[in-house]
Amino acid sequence: MGSAGPPEAGNDGPLRGPARPSGLLDVLGMASVVLDTKGRIVLWSPQADDLFGYSAWEALGHYAARLVVHEQHRDLVTKLFDDVMSTGRGWAGAFPVRRKDGSTRLVEFRNMRLLDDRGDVYALMLAADQETVRRLERDVALSTGMVSQSPIGLALLDTGLRFVSVNPALERINGIPAGEHTGRRISEVLPLLEAGPLEDAAREVLDTGRPLVDQPVAGRTPADPGHDHAWRASLYRLEDAYGTVLGVAVSIMDVTEQHRASIEAEAARRRLALVADASARIGTTLDLERTAGELADVAVPELADVAAVDLLDAVLEGRSGSFGPAEGAVFRAMALRADHASRVLGAADPPGQIARYGADRLVTECVRTGEPVLVAQVGEEDLARIAHSPEAAEQLARAGVHSYLAVPLIARGEVLGALDLTRTRNPLPFSRDDVLLARELASRAAVQIDNARWYQNARNTALTLQRSLLPSHPPVVGGLEVASRYQPAGATTEVGGDWFDVIGLDGGRTALVVGDVMGSGIGAAATMGRLRTATTTLASLNLDPARLLEHLDRITSGLDHAIATCLYAVHDPALRQLRVANAGHLPPALVRPGQEPELLDLPTGAPLGVGGVPFATTGYDFAPGDELVLYTDGLVETRCHSLDERLATLLGLLTDPTRPLDDVCDLLLRTLHHPDVHDDVAVLIARARA
Repeated sequence: MGSAGPPEAGNDGPLRGPARPSGLLDVLGMASVVLDTKGRIVLWSPQADDLFGYSAWEALGHYAARLVVHEQHRDLVTKLFDDVMSTGRGWAGAFPVRRKDGSTRLVEFRNMRLLDDRGDVYALMLAADQETVRRLERDVALSTGMVSQSPIGLALLDTGLRFVSVNPALERINGIPAGEHTGRRISEVLPLLEAGPLEDAAREVLDTGRPLVDQPVAGRTPADPGHDHAWRASLYRLEDAYGTVLGVAVSIMDVTEQHRASIEAEAARRRLALVADASARIGTTLDLERTAGELADVAVPELADVAAVDLLDAVLEGRSGSFGPAEGAVFRAMALRADHASRVLGAADPPGQIARYGADRLVTECVRTGEPVLVAQVGEEDLARIAHSPEAAEQLARAGVHSYLAVPLIARGEVLGALDLTRTRNPLPFSRDDVLLARELASRAAVQIDNARWYQNARNTALTLQRSLLPSHPPVVGGLEVASRYQPAGATTEVGGDWFDVIGLDGGRTALVVGDVMGSGIGAAATMGRLRTATTTLASLNLDPARLLEHLDRITSGLDHAIATCLYAVHDPALRQLRVANAGHLPPALVRPGQEPELLDLPTGAPLGVGGVPFATTGYDFAPGDELVLYTDGLVETRCHSLDERLATLLGLLTDPTRPLDDVCDLLLRTLHHPDVHDDVAVLIARARA
């Protein structure tokens, strides 16, 4: 009869029907031999053929002792056989047998007495090769020892994914005795564990036979219910020699420490990357607002959900920012960032606004002491000390602010302000590591903010000086209608020495001047002021334009190696004439009604301060309606266009001689002043009146 099919079994019920046999007896090759009371062989199994080398036809009817036992052991075997038959007690042991081919093999025997329904007595002899038996014993001992002594948790699940057995290591990991595992699913034994993915993996292994190695598992067990742990699980399908699926073997290794170390290493890597990112992104310009915004951009969302940069107003005004324990602090909000539409933004101070915080506020404490202030878990009483008003505190509560951190911005030993950080969506509170990271960011940014602050103060000083030195002229001077514009350099560089002037002379004449001192900053502005004063003084002497430039050249040569370009023109309304001299400056544009605009073809001349180079005066007709457009190089020079191309563009904008002069000035600045050119621009336009 063939082997039985697999048993029918439900996941929750007992086995029904015949079960497939185990392959263990086949591995043993267990031979069965039946003897009568005389010791003659009456039954002989096929396994006996393999073990002893005799076929059934060769063995049946022979005395077993004579057939397979050596002569020196026959008396002993006969006595043992008689004892079994007479007493009914079985016997087990091993002794060598003689095979048909003459070789000797050590065989394990089990002998017992049999009784049939007629009362006849027989002897059953079960035999197996001792080496095979010993090998299986070693395998079983090895498996048992490894399972019981292994530090790795081991479990066997049946095909219903219920525990069949667990080793002591898994008992310790789970904190549950082995008996309480048996017959229950993983999710039933460990409800605090993320068991779903693990059971799905076990089902996949059962279905496919493919092992799954190092599957992550996380959660808590009764062994340590107060802390999360991490494990790695490996699953293998178990089958017997016939291929019958017995279940799934699961090995569990606790990798909590490695997991935490990996998390810490990843956090350290991210902190290092954030610091490197901050070095590249913060301080790209000397613009104070932009630098503060760059700090806030770096902090969100890697470090906080919302970041604000606030500077002490006294520091921005150039005064000391220190104050006593009972004093509040006055801040100017510089930057505010959030990685989402947070309600926190409604409670924060808008950039550019002045905000006053009382002495009890946390940000005040931060800038007063110069130390970070950390509130890992924000309570209701903390919100009152974070917000600037009770209404703002309510908004912070509705926004879900649960963690707060303020770090001071300190540069060159001076507290400039604070970086405020809050968390709403990120569930983790700020940690000590976050404090260290925030301090590092604040330290790097504070130096850049301080540089921008000092630059802005110096630039404001130079700009104030320069604006104070530039003229404020009436719209009509003598026989001219006049308009002008001055645009300082962008925030990324210092102000320069561009200037213009409109000077009334005797006889209704008017002098028009435009110039550019090389260099930038307060020095250039001061030099410009001295040259403008000298020009005004010399103009009152009614000098020829070329002669005036010669005097200015000598004056400039004595001003600490100063160099400047200058164009000087005198309009005489009675003669309807312009007399112009140039000292290294760009040529002015002449616009006549009904004609194409043109650049005046003037001798260029050398810049002021070079010395020893003569200047020339050139005369031009200048009738009513004619326009003269004077400008500095910041209007037309760029890095990516030729000067000829830019001058042609300038002339193309001057085709309407009826346009109001103020509109022309605005048009030129709006169209020609390139954002990449960080240079001052001065424009002066004069139109002859009837």
